[in-house]
Amino acid sequence: MPMKRFGLSACIAVLILAIPAMVRASGKVVEEIVARVNNDIITLSDYQKAEAGLPEQVQQGCQGCAPDKIAAMLADEKKNLLRSLIDNELLVQRAQDLGISVDTDVVRELDQIRQQNKLASMEELQKAVESQGIVWEDYKEQLKDNLLTQRVIQQDVGSTIKISNEEIQNYYSQHKADFVKPEEVDISEIFFNTQGKTPAEAAAIEQKAQTILKRINAGEDFASLARRNSDGPTASDGGELGTHKRGELASDLENAVFSLHRGDSTGIIHTSNGLEILHVNQHYDAGLQPLDKVETDIENHLYQQQIQPAMRQYLDRLRRDSYVIVKAGYTDSGSVGGSFVIKELSASDKSSKKKQP
Repeated sequence: MPMKRFGLSACIAVLILAIPAMVRASGKVVEEIVARVNNDIITLSDYQKAEAGLPEQVQQGCQGCAPDKIAAMLADEKKNLLRSLIDNELLVQRAQDLGISVDTDVVRELDQIRQQNKLASMEELQKAVESQGIVWEDYKEQLKDNLLTQRVIQQDVGSTIKISNEEIQNYYSQHKADFVKPEEVDISEIFFNTQGKTPAEAAAIEQKAQTILKRINAGEDFASLARRNSDGPTASDGGELGTHKRGELASDLENAVFSLHRGDSTGIIHTSNGLEILHVNQHYDAGLQPLDKVETDIENHLYQQQIQPAMRQYLDRLRRDSYVIVKAGYTDSGSVGGSFVIKELSASDKSSKKKQP
């Protein structure tokens, strides 16, 4: 059964057509240097851009959370901001040391972003990015850095974490109360918007929906089809709508999905503003859920418990083998050494290949 593992890499994922948190400063001759990480630098503008992106990042990561929880998470992210920037530099440098190449992945990811945003060409994607004041080359470079860090995490850390069947069984046995649920369905959607369309346009959209439904029934991955074809706000998440109890959905949708089993999809459902195809990712009967229905959830939970400390230990090792100094007045919560003074230098220093003494 495939696992939905979300480690540290999830925290640095690129938001579609949003300003990347760590895009490099451009067009400045001299920058205030906040930190040096081997032959690379983190500038004040890097820091400020990352800080400006934190509220949206936290909101995206905790949708529907109470305001006090959002505020606490934001404060924590601000406290660890410089640590996160340094960690990212260390991971990118590690990828370079390992000879990891993600050039093909960057092209594939850009094309997926293009499709998710319903853009006809890469030129249109570039224009959309640049319309938000983002330098296209910087956007691609940030995407590349994110993919490099994910590969390093997967190769050097994730691969070392093994969750045994015994661990899963023990956790299930000790936490059975957590798996007593009312009847629920975990569902995803592909939505086709027909609002404001002419009859001819609506007919073409319905024909497209019929074609997509045939592809679903032929075994194509629902989430991938949702990312490429859904007009709904959940498209970038593979159409994921979350888990719902009876009474939480519109009656026509509820009647359609609660009669289905895991892995089944509905036919085309007509709504007031479009067409829906729903997919049942999981159907939980009322009562204690059997292990096979919650096994993946348990595995992901145990993995998450282990990946965070393992990641921190790994990054601490990278720091000990690296030259990392932080300017006075800035706090690196991940520091494993002493404090240093950084002189103001030209940003062109970043291109220097010589490590500092």
